[in-house]
Amino acid sequence: MWELYDILIEGIPPEARVDEAFEGPHWTMVRSGKGLGLAMTLVKSPEDETRPRILSPNLAGMALQELAQVAKSWNFGEASLGIAAINAWYNSPDQDTVKKCLQKPDMNAFDAWKERARGKKVTVIGHFPHLERTLAPLCELSILEKRPQKGDYPDSACEFLLPYQDFVFATGVTLINKTLLRLLELSRHCGLILVGPSVPLAPVLFGFGILDLQGFAVSDPELCAAVVRGENNTAGIFDAGKRVGLGKE
Repeated sequence: MWELYDILIEGIPPEARVDEAFEGPHWTMVRSGKGLGLAMTLVKSPEDETRPRILSPNLAGMALQELAQVAKSWNFGEASLGIAAINAWYNSPDQDTVKKCLQKPDMNAFDAWKERARGKKVTVIGHFPHLERTLAPLCELSILEKRPQKGDYPDSACEFLLPYQDFVFATGVTLINKTLLRLLELSRHCGLILVGPSVPLAPVLFGFGILDLQGFAVSDPELCAAVVRGENNTAGIFDAGKRVGLGKE
């Protein structure tokens, strides 16, 4: 059941250490060496947490692999820290796969895929910005959302829609809330594209039926940290790095 998470965690060297961890209102970050990993913040305040935390408040100096273990937590605040820890390793500019990705131009995931999606049945899990512009004119688009907007399907429609799609895009948040494994089962006939800053750029994920990883690599950790902490209100997360794609070879 936890194999996907365990393989990601085991790939982190035991000697890697957490330099800093911070939970912002929108993004959670973990810094380790040159790597800064991000994950979406799902829990906005301690009052919203339904399961108790097991982590101590001071995470600096902890083994990065140990912090990554809480990616499996059902406390989603801790789970965001765990995924951010995983991304601090796999999305680091020191990784050879990331170095190659950074040589390519910054590109929105849906712009990168729009020609392949042309004329196809496409489901996107999570209402990403500008889908009506990038994908809707080109394909038969269905959007699934936990909090549906006008025209969206509720996320429970995945059981009925995904088996009949040509391409499925899912937010990296599905790693945090543990829905990814079921989505992979439902889309195993076509493959799934994982999208967003919460996505680990880890080739090992291709072994689980993921077709493409459309993530984010931080190249300016100081700027990124300032944005996450709310110390820089003139820049955004994407100003601190590059949106990159890692495809299955």
